[in-house]
Amino acid sequence: MVRHNHKLKTYAEFWPIYLKLHSKKGTQRLHVVGLLLGLGTLVVGLFLNHWGFLILAPLLGYGFAWFSHFFIEKNRPATWAYPWWSFISDFRMAILFLTGKL
Repeated sequence: MVRHNHKLKTYAEFWPIYLKLHSKKGTQRLHVVGLLLGLGTLVVGLFLNHWGFLILAPLLGYGFAWFSHFFIEKNRPATWAYPWWSFISDFRMAILFLTGKL
């Protein structure tokens, strides 16, 4: 498990730690799957004006991601300590993963 003893002050400090917390391909895959399912569900919910989809979207996104942390990486999701930076990093990691640059 990756640990740090001080509060991170910049995103530049956070990004390498985020990558260490997502070092296994299974974790990366499940994050991308969750992100795409969550975004797709959000779009469908907005298009259909159906609140149920809007509630389901983050559950799908974070459900896949957190499952991967608990059962693949065996670490704590970065979302708990740094929610905004983690949210941004999920998109950044997904783009790098899907383009083969991760």
